[in-house]
Parts: sequence; C-alpha cells; structure tokens
Amino acid sequence: MEHFNETLFLWLNASAQPDAFVVMLAIFFAEWFIWIIPAMIGIGWLVGNEATRRMMLVAAVSGLSGLIVNSLIGLAWPHPRPFMIGLGHTLIPHVADPSFPSDHLTLWWAVAFSFLLQRGRRKTGSAMALSGIPIAWARIYLGVHFPFDMLGAVAVSIFSAWLALRTAGWYLEPTYQRAIRTQDLLFGRLITRGWIRNESGSGSIVYELHHEQHVQKPGERDWKLRS
Repeated sequence: MEHFNETLFLWLNASAQPDAFVVMLAIFFAEWFIWIIPAMIGIGWLVGNEATRRMMLVAAVSGLSGLIVNSLIGLAWPHPRPFMIGLGHTLIPHVADPSFPSDHLTLWWAVAFSFLLQRGRRKTGSAMALSGIPIAWARIYLGVHFPFDMLGAVAVSIFSAWLALRTAGWYLEPTYQRAIRTQDLLFGRLITRGWIRNESGSGSIVYELHHEQHVQKPGERDWKLRS
C-alpha cells in the first residue's frame, strides 16, 4: 500500500519544471482557499438568523473535532511527508510534521459534511465537498501530502461531522448562549445600529429527543434535527 501511495504521489506531484500558472493556482487552493471557512462561519454568525448561527456552531465544532482527531492520529502514527523522505518536488515551505491525515482537507470537508447533514445547508455542503477536490490535488502537487493523506481526511471529517451533530444536544445550547453574550459584549453598538443581527432571528434549529414507534432500550437516544 505504501508503494502504491508513493507511486500515485509521484504521478500527481509537480514536475521538475512546472508551469508557473499551474503552480500559482495550486498555491491558491493549497494555502489561501481554506480561509473561506472562518470567513463563512464568521459572516454566517454575524448576519444570520438563529438557525444559521446554530448551524455555524455545529460546523465549527465539526472542524475543530476533526483537527483534534488528526493530532491524535499524528501522535500515534507520525507518517512522514514526501519531502521528509526525499520524494518528489516540494514547491512550498512546510514544517516537518506528520502528514496523515491532511489538516487542510479535514477542516474543509468536516465543515462541508456538517452542512450536508443539516437541513437548509445541503446545497452549500455539496458545493464545498466538491471544491475540496482541488485542495487535495494542490497539496499533493506542491509536494506536502500523499494521496492517502486525503483519504484519511475523508474518514476523519465524516466521523467528526457525525459526532458534532450527534452530540449537539449536550453542547449546542450552552455554547450558543455564551456566544450570544460574548457578541453582545463585543458588538453591542453595532447591534444597536442594526449592522449585526441580534439574538432574535427568525427560525431555529431544535435538537430534541423524540420517540420512535418501536420501544427503545433504556438510555437509547435519537437526536432529530429540525429547521
């Protein structure tokens, strides 16, 4: 498997004399495109209604969970990056830390899959999931990741998105209330002027415990998401 991983990497990695435009495009996707995530979550929080804000919080928790899982995997299995073993061509500087899974792609897809699992943002989630492909290509092309690092990112991001939504009933409400209080403290004047939406927005996401028609086992719970 490692041989196949390295062979696939060499096939996707830049040549010794890469095209300047392709390199510039790859750098954009590899290093700058990821900033859409904090911008989208921040703007969604500041101008969105209560439902949107709760979705943004769940997406943020999903991304953070994915990065934590990646750190644990890196500690348990510190797989080297291509340039750490002298393989291929590296076109951007990068710290020599574990490559598996890709943090960039885990963060991107964790947020994308979080939206896919929540009503009202599934089209956004689908578009984000597809736009993660050029990020994966770019980081391989520039020589800082192996293809299997991207497969690991898929698995971790799906798990973290599921976990963030599954456990939302425990953390979402207190986190939301703390965030609202922090927002009021920091942006009170802007809220008064109507530049930032206040807490009372139309619509909400309700995480509730609901009963199925069958008899559930003691302690068995099923969280339902409504918008």
